[in-house]
Amino acid sequence: MKKALLALVCLTAVACQSSETSAPTAPSFAVSFGKSVSETALDGRLLLILSKDDGREPRLQVRPGVDAVQIFGMNVDDIDPGEAMVLDESVFGYPHNSLSEVPAGEYFVQAVLHKYDIFNLGNGKTVKLPMDQGEGQQWAESPGNLLSEPRLIKVGSSSDPIAIELDQVIEAIEPPADTEFIKHVQIRSEMLSEFWGRDMYLGAHVLLPAGFNEHPDARYPLAVFHGHFPADFAGFQTEPPDENLECESSNNDDVVCYNRIRQEEAYDFYQKWVGPDLPRMLIIQIQHANPYYDDSYAVNSENLGPYGDAITYELIPYIEDQFRGIGEGWARFLYGGSTGGWEAFGVQVLYPDEFNGTFASCPDSLDFRHYSATNIYTDQNAYRMQGDFNTVERPAYRDYLGNISVTMEDENHMELVIGDKSRSGGQWDVWEAVYSPMGDDGYPLRIWDKVTGEIDHEVAEHWKDNYDMRHILQRDWETLGPKLEGKLHVFVGDMDNYHLNNAVYLLEDFLESTTEPYYGGFIDYGDRQEHCWNGDQENPNYISRLRYNSMYIPRILDRLLTTAPEGADLTSWRY
Repeated sequence: MKKALLALVCLTAVACQSSETSAPTAPSFAVSFGKSVSETALDGRLLLILSKDDGREPRLQVRPGVDAVQIFGMNVDDIDPGEAMVLDESVFGYPHNSLSEVPAGEYFVQAVLHKYDIFNLGNGKTVKLPMDQGEGQQWAESPGNLLSEPRLIKVGSSSDPIAIELDQVIEAIEPPADTEFIKHVQIRSEMLSEFWGRDMYLGAHVLLPAGFNEHPDARYPLAVFHGHFPADFAGFQTEPPDENLECESSNNDDVVCYNRIRQEEAYDFYQKWVGPDLPRMLIIQIQHANPYYDDSYAVNSENLGPYGDAITYELIPYIEDQFRGIGEGWARFLYGGSTGGWEAFGVQVLYPDEFNGTFASCPDSLDFRHYSATNIYTDQNAYRMQGDFNTVERPAYRDYLGNISVTMEDENHMELVIGDKSRSGGQWDVWEAVYSPMGDDGYPLRIWDKVTGEIDHEVAEHWKDNYDMRHILQRDWETLGPKLEGKLHVFVGDMDNYHLNNAVYLLEDFLESTTEPYYGGFIDYGDRQEHCWNGDQENPNYISRLRYNSMYIPRILDRLLTTAPEGADLTSWRY
């Protein structure tokens, strides 16, 4: 019996090996571009993607987890037109770490050169980073980046380098046009320009209230709807849904005709906005894409610069001046989800007098003892739990039943391929760019080794002192408490895909213990709700996530009317 079992194990191992055989000779690729796409030398990150799926371009299929395609990445500096950039088995990849591990077979291949600019920072350091080109820091869609035409290749059939030509350039993006209700603004930020050593801009999409032109003496409250990079003001349209719209399902929820549902909800919000039930106010969505990410997290940072001050003291006052805002802290509010949830909460805490309340949905970790599935203060490794005889991978993404499809190592290794030195434009890298101190080379210090996951607890202490919201509140409650009383409101699903509910539990433990004053806000949980549940206990998540504005504006009005100072303008905008 033992011999039979041993034979079965051996046969199984052989079968497993033979089912996916690596290429006998590691392939290599020689990538180049001609003067037709760039007459000058270029710096950047060369990316090469292999996929079995020809339904979309390989560059648009890159993602972590069980459905990952293969990607490799390397830095290139001062590469001339016609000069070959060689990717071989020494170049780091994901999910296979080396080209020598890629199974022999046929693949669709595409190369991308993600271009870097040189920044001579105000502190004297020089760094190379990708400048946002109006796309929201998305390497696969950034205007000016070079591409190759996808084509089918065979790996393992030859030892000769496979030639790839970058002969396409991603086109520039047309900015959105103003409409009756939506206006677009952009300002040069003095603070950010000084930090970055070049002109830097902040933008916003401004939703005007109905009757704005007919009531020239009205002065309006302002709500900041925080979130990822907005190409335009989302979720608002003045025309009914297109009757001829071809149905598209939601990737996350498998909801039929979700694109039509989005249009229906956007039109419904327009009808509410011009109707009698919602207050007349300004809502803004901010464009603060930067060389590290699609937004700045709206706070000051050693690596990104003083975005918190620039937004609060340059951009918002400009908007209030241009569009007749009240321009005082009692009449400003914050809300958002996920990244926007952290921003809405963090900005309220760090600028307590400038805003009168936050409604933060599914916020990124507010307590780094639960930084997703890792405690950065006590854990030794971010990627795995280690025992005397075994290790267990830490999860990064789960569904509401607890099924794991992506690990911490998956997401971080994919980012490391896309860009080293926190330059991937990915989620873990931007947290690092925002929260970490700047290293001697001008780039963010790593919170952990990106390859092994070993945590740097000295860097973690910097995170704790400056960006761990629960810690800051507990440390400074004597002074912050009176300024934040009644202003903090958080919503999260108890099965958030990214485990963000765990940090909210710890935040709630502290807030419920507060006295003199008691915090006076609330925290609400959605049973079995995933990311990004925002407080709607009646409708499915895929519906409520489209209703941030109509859900939170009435709450804002209640808060505003009960806390406005004596003599405040509560009439000019209520028509």
